[in-house]
Amino acid sequence: MEQIKILVVDDEERMRKLVRDFLSKKTYQIIEAKNGEEALVLFFQHKDIRLILLDIMMPEIDGWEVCQTVRKHSAVPIIMLTARTDEKDELRGFQLGVDEYIAKPFSFKILVARVEAILRRSQVLQSGKEDEGGIVLDKTAHTVAVDGKAIDLSVKEFELLAYFIENKSIALSREKILNYVWNYDYIGDARTIDTHVKKLRNKLGEKGEYIKTIWGMGYKFEP
Repeated sequence: MEQIKILVVDDEERMRKLVRDFLSKKTYQIIEAKNGEEALVLFFQHKDIRLILLDIMMPEIDGWEVCQTVRKHSAVPIIMLTARTDEKDELRGFQLGVDEYIAKPFSFKILVARVEAILRRSQVLQSGKEDEGGIVLDKTAHTVAVDGKAIDLSVKEFELLAYFIENKSIALSREKILNYVWNYDYIGDARTIDTHVKKLRNKLGEKGEYIKTIWGMGYKFEP
């Protein structure tokens, strides 16, 4: 089986090594770049890169510029890894087309889980279909079936279920769900998610138990 190729961009050698060591355990092929210029050279050399882990603060060409250049040519998933925790930076990243934003220091186990979720989401977008524990979600046809029986979901219920499946086994805060499913320009109470989750669980029947409540935080989808 062909290895999934991931480009890791960071000017700190120690950080690149740690990321490489953890991801290599999952048999991913890691390509390293120590600055933005080198990252762009490698990106255009390797046409089959499936994911980019990108630091922001780098000399000469920073992560923002790398992201902008990549987005002009590709929709490859990008995860920003940075010590900058300002909300404005995070918003800027999403506006530039970043798929995930992880602040340093972070748990490497969480990083691996995020990488797997992003790659799984990318695969779903390519194939259009995901099958998890008897729930078949087809993004292309915009349909959902449970144990072979079609169920009727609203647009937001469909997007919510898709987000849960794409982030299987990852704890998701209400705010994170709200930002992704309802977008940053939605103004409202994050508790609206609880109402949609309740309706979604009811429509999924027994499979609704896959959506676990994490008290005081949010939810996790675990088939």
